Amino acid sequence: MKPIRIRGKPAKYPLICAPLVGASRDALLAEAAAALAAKADIVEWRVDHFRDIASRQGVIETGRAVRRALPGVPLLFTRRSVAEGGQLVAIGDAQVVELYEAVCAEGIADLVDFEMSASRAGMAAVRDASRRHGVGLVCSFHDFERTPSIAELNSQFRRAEQLGGDVAKVSVMARGPEDALTLLAATNQASREVSPALIGVSMGPHGALSRIAGFAFGSALTFGVAAAGSAPGQMPIGELRAAIELLRR
Repeated sequence: MKPIRIRGKPAKYPLICAPLVGASRDALLAEAAAALAAKADIVEWRVDHFRDIASRQGVIETGRAVRRALPGVPLLFTRRSVAEGGQLVAIGDAQVVELYEAVCAEGIADLVDFEMSASRAGMAAVRDASRRHGVGLVCSFHDFERTPSIAELNSQFRRAEQLGGDVAKVSVMARGPEDALTLLAATNQASREVSPALIGVSMGPHGALSRIAGFAFGSALTFGVAAAGSAPGQMPIGELRAAIELLRR
């Protein structure tokens, strides 16, 4: 199983990630304090929830404040598009890419998540910026409607590798318990066939198994709630950590 590398060093396996979805700086700092108290291994700033996303300097300054509030905790920076379950933002695709480039250059994030559905030019620009500044790139795919076949899921993991991702993330909606098994089987297969570290998530109540046991099938990171969730099926970090440790024993 491949751990995620952060600033060149392998991280704990699996990482438990707390999302930050505050609309304001104060709300984000409150969520960061909750994540620190919950002992999250890493936090994800979902900047598509941030109401001042159109201000590049505002994003940079807020990112610095969040980092100060989370000493020693790595930060994953993510703008999730509406098409893949995110919020509508006041900037276009070109400005989103420029924001990612600035975040990488300013050292705000240790990892950035960029969707594979973006343009090739946008992906190439973000990949180049992440490599230039030593920031890990998560190439991601999300389907909030269904769970595709194992073959389709594995094609997304392979695509992330082809696009130069350091981490391949696939997150899909479970409509029944069998969908969680499909996601886990695809993650397990991909762990043997692709080079990047993997994140495999089955969303919704039926997907809870993947959040607890995903590490046993090759998923290097799972999401848990400290203050507020960012996707269906996320559970409190304390309960998630206890369940993972029980399985490990």
